Amino acid sequence: MKVLIAEDEVATARALKVLLEKAKFSVDIVHNGDDAWDYITAGAYDVIVLDIMMPGKSGLEVLSLIRKNRMATPVLLLTAKTEIEDRVEGLNAGADDYLPKPFSTRELIARIKALGRRSESYSDSVKTVGNLVLDGNRYEMSVGDVSVKLTNKEFQLMELFVTHPGHVFSTDHLMEKIWGYDTDSGVDVVWTHIGFVRKTRRVSNLHKAERCFL
Repeated sequence: MKVLIAEDEVATARALKVLLEKAKFSVDIVHNGDDAWDYITAGAYDVIVLDIMMPGKSGLEVLSLIRKNRMATPVLLLTAKTEIEDRVEGLNAGADDYLPKPFSTRELIARIKALGRRSESYSDSVKTVGNLVLDGNRYEMSVGDVSVKLTNKEFQLMELFVTHPGHVFSTDHLMEKIWGYDTDSGVDVVWTHIGFVRKTRRVSNLHKAERCFL
């Protein structure tokens, strides 16, 4: 799942990025509303998290642009405002959920996952192609009784391949979808991770699975 976090507090945004990546999300972060809108129009996100009080465009202004452009991406608003009127304003503007600060990171992750299930690109946590099973609850890839744990990027790559069997992805698309716009990594990192997954399959006899995506 690819998530955009628009949060003007740099330390908070970076901490959220780390936590969400540990939960196997691909995350982009921005710190003002203008950059948020640029990222939204340039990329495809499964969930967008907007802080209401940001430099440039406010979270509500970005939300308004999202809905005016008929984008159906689920949006979660983060804000220090806790009055009922503020929540109603955000929800009426087109937000799908609203989380006041301070919040539990566990609750934030749970809410993002819930919103992701509403998106058009959502699929079940456990995905199957041939006799290969990708378990999003345990972050494991398995065939029969043999299973291996996957790292964040390995899991995201396999999830993309399994949900699009037979599809050919460009390196640039994989970089954008899995590593995000702000990565300092080069394109070679894509093939390095694919190599790790292939090696893992061989070591664990996972080569018996369908090869339509690797």
